Formats: sequence, C-alpha cells, structure tokens
Amino acid sequence: MTGTEPHAWGTGLMDDITFVGLDVHKATVCIAVAEGGRGGEVRQLGVFENRPEILSKVVSRLSKGGRRLSFCYEDGVIPARRYRFP
Repeated sequence: MTGTEPHAWGTGLMDDITFVGLDVHKATVCIAVAEGGRGGEVRQLGVFENRPEILSKVVSRLSKGGRRLSFCYEDGVIPARRYRFP
C-alpha cells in the first residue's frame, strides 16, 4: 500500500532516535529498545525494579553519546509512578 508510511522515514529524521518501550508494573518495569531507521535493531533490555534511581541509570546509559530517546509506556490496570527525566 503506497502512501501509508510516515513521511519522516524517507528523510532520515528518525535514524538518530532510539525508541524506548516501557511495560510498567507496580514493582517492575520491562524495557525494550528499537534503534531508529527502518532496519534498526529491536531488543529487550530486561526487567528492572520500578525505582527512580534504577530507571534514571538506565536512561543515562541509553542516552550516552547524545542519543535522542523517545519513550512510550503501557502501565496496565495498576496505577504506576511515572518519572520525568532531564
């Protein structure tokens, strides 16, 4: 189907973004990343404790070298704490 793909794919604008998916639970957060671009690698980083200091460390490691990060999350039926990262 032609014309259904995001316009940014052809421009290279998405190539330098690392997409971070968070599956948030009360005690844990499962984190996966997808490298930018159409052929970017997708991998699961692991399951981490849902604590600000741990999540902050993960974000710091992912953003090394000036990588731009884009986040999305799914927190199910349990209200989860969300943190703002600088």
